[in-house]
Amino acid sequence: MFSRLLLIFILVPFSEVMILIQVGKYLGFWPTLFLLFGLGTLGFLLVKSQGLSVIRRIREEVRAGRPPGDALLEALLIFSAGLLLITPGLLTDAAGLLLMLPPVRDRARRWLYLWIWHRIRTRVW
Repeated sequence: MFSRLLLIFILVPFSEVMILIQVGKYLGFWPTLFLLFGLGTLGFLLVKSQGLSVIRRIREEVRAGRPPGDALLEALLIFSAGLLLITPGLLTDAAGLLLMLPPVRDRARRWLYLWIWHRIRTRVW
């Protein structure tokens, strides 16, 4: 697990720098900088609106006496998308924006649910 994280922490920033250099060569410095800030701002607005709606959903489910499992997983994914969007770089911005799309987030939520369920089953039995 440690080696995977180390690899991610080395490869992702290296890839981000390489992509930014290439985009900077093609577009120029200022347009690339504005693109980064624009994507970050757009991502912030999306995370804010989607995050507020999922918080409302969590509150409604708790008031109704139901466990907010799906809504909590969705909140986790929105939070993860927000972290990706505030990380400077085009690759992480693209991943964060993709995660903000409801169909992508729905698939990721189902995958995360199955992963958690598998981890619980293998640890308990």
